Amino acid sequence: MTIEDWRLEIDAIDSELLGLLNKRASLAVKVGQSKRLTGIALYDPAREEEVIARARNANRGPLDEQAIMELFGCIIRESRRIEACAMERGNREVS
Repeated sequence: MTIEDWRLEIDAIDSELLGLLNKRASLAVKVGQSKRLTGIALYDPAREEEVIARARNANRGPLDEQAIMELFGCIIRESRRIEACAMERGNREVS
């Protein structure tokens, strides 16, 4: 394979990742809406640790543990931001 072939594969994987991240974000919106309705706090450090631990345990490389923690930390922070937006939108709709 050539570098161009590998780049085409990377581009295809990037498209899949984007689709999966957006699917995850859609679920985060639903979680935020549910949290608003049930009065559950936005921030759940135990759940966030669980998500990162599961990813670290499932990782078979070549990404190292630090990379997994950084990547999933970013995904979780963005999910929390999206949940907060969903909660805020819901509060404005109720007011």
